[in-house]
Amino acid sequence: MTEQPLPAAAQDPHGVNSLADVEAMEATPLADRALPATTYDALRRAAQTWPDRTALRYFDSVDTMGAARSWTYAEFLSDITRTGNMLRGLGIGSSDVAAYLLPNLPETHLLIWGGEAAGIVMALNPALGVEEITALLTAGKARALAALGPVPGTDIWEKATAAVAEVEGLDTLICVGPQPGTDAAGGARVVDFAATIAAAPADALQFDLPEPGALSSYFCTGGTTGLPKIARRTHGTEVFDAWAIGASRPEMFDTDAVAFCGLPLFHVNAQIVTGLSVWMNGGEVVLGTAAGYRTEGVIARFWEIVETFRISFFSGVPTIYSGLLSVPVAGHDLSSLDFGICGAAPMPVELFRKFQTETGLRILEGYGLTEGTCASSLNPAKGEPRIGSIGVRLPYQQMQSAVLDDDGAFVRWCAVDEAGSLLLEGPNVFAGYVDPAQTRAVWVDIDGVRWMNTGDMARQDADGFFWLTGRKKELIIRGGHNIDPAVIENPIHRHPEVALAAAVGRPDAHSGEVPVLYVQPKEGVTLDPETVAGFAEAEIGERAARPKAIRIVAAMPLTAVGKIFKPRLVMMEIEDVVRQEAAKAGVALADVMVEQDPSRGMVARVTLTDPAAEAPLHEVLGQYAFSVEIATA
Repeated sequence: MTEQPLPAAAQDPHGVNSLADVEAMEATPLADRALPATTYDALRRAAQTWPDRTALRYFDSVDTMGAARSWTYAEFLSDITRTGNMLRGLGIGSSDVAAYLLPNLPETHLLIWGGEAAGIVMALNPALGVEEITALLTAGKARALAALGPVPGTDIWEKATAAVAEVEGLDTLICVGPQPGTDAAGGARVVDFAATIAAAPADALQFDLPEPGALSSYFCTGGTTGLPKIARRTHGTEVFDAWAIGASRPEMFDTDAVAFCGLPLFHVNAQIVTGLSVWMNGGEVVLGTAAGYRTEGVIARFWEIVETFRISFFSGVPTIYSGLLSVPVAGHDLSSLDFGICGAAPMPVELFRKFQTETGLRILEGYGLTEGTCASSLNPAKGEPRIGSIGVRLPYQQMQSAVLDDDGAFVRWCAVDEAGSLLLEGPNVFAGYVDPAQTRAVWVDIDGVRWMNTGDMARQDADGFFWLTGRKKELIIRGGHNIDPAVIENPIHRHPEVALAAAVGRPDAHSGEVPVLYVQPKEGVTLDPETVAGFAEAEIGERAARPKAIRIVAAMPLTAVGKIFKPRLVMMEIEDVVRQEAAKAGVALADVMVEQDPSRGMVARVTLTDPAAEAPLHEVLGQYAFSVEIATA
């Protein structure tokens, strides 16, 4: 008998447009929602309900988009089942970790969802260096690694084989794509992915599925101690979050949905928002090239992609929307396109308004993090958007701002519009980090309930909408990519003539933030930026983390206890951005003062000599996420 689905639109056709809607949904106990127990169960339920509908399409270049490969739900489930059986046959048990170092390929999805059925799947960024990959595989105790074979123009296979040779206990290297012509990689066996899954059973898993509370995946997320932290997630958290996103936004997630996936599949947004949420509601995912938005021609011909596949929504970061603004929409039929989702970094208000005006597309800003599975809040799909806010919380999970003491302990809940530490609690919250010490540091105990401290600062208005006001954690978010300042600072501190180094994010109209590095030389030493930049190029393995500018300072700003006061460095960068943009616009400034407002975050207060210059300055500064107040002397 065919199992009946629980499509979001059928359960809650109104969706979530206010906090009252959230609370109305919660009147039905979550247990009565009968959610699938595992991610495999969710995909199996979808395949039983819509076996002949298209689940996935993939094209490898914009020139070949008309010849995209496709999978029905039944075919997709069969290949996922083969992959799960293959991994179990290779010795991956329910508590074993299988990692992947892959671009956005259909095989990546098979390894994610088949891998979660068989064991625990660990996502790795292919842009990382060998040293970082090796360290993460070791920390995650990976038993197997799937990697792209030797393809011209990529170094993934070379990095994979070098890392595998250094990781104790990693005995299997799964080659996806071109085969290397060898059956050894540092002692590990090399397995041909395509040939091995072809021989695996496709009709049913040959083993029992795990419980909802079992670990399903490891994700590397920005930390504050060098290497990324490894977040542990469960089947229950992933299924719940995917369901909650779709159930609260039925206008987007239904059987007519066609989602474009251009964000990388080592990122939670690509997996959950333009993946599992869509499939749980019978929609279609279009996987657009191996490198997604980074592929040449994808942004330039994006509206053509929308026309070809009748895309109804896509998810991106502010840099994607900024790039799309330079692509004319005239002459393209965008009638299928309803929404864009923006997350990972704050979207500048002017970019938001300009994009919606020029394209007619509604952008929904939201908030989420790996430790919260993916999304925790989202703006309404109906009614007036609150530009700059991150929306209302998703149903069944709690989200509140709190005042914490210097040790991170709870003091009290914040009042309306009072900024505080943003805390999460509920079925989407992760199971902690691989490192127990890191896990202990993230929990806040409040009346016997364990809340997660996101590290972000936010306020909640009287209508239940949240507004980010800053970050206590020092991550630099470059185009949606989290960069730990320690990844920059630690190598620079090895320079024999450097006394202190501090990396902060400089506001950037394209990437949101770019890393800049402040350096204080040792006493009596003269350093030039070019020397430090060359050292950074050689020592910092993560390309995105290499600083865009080096500032040599005589002395770092310090707190009363002698710590580097990074907010002051950020203020200096914001002031520099304001002065540069004003100079380019031909606007004379009487004064610029940057302050940290407790409810709004960083605010640039600008004084002009000519009131007529206010409008053009507002326009150019509207490209940035910091707040601006302009007055005339």
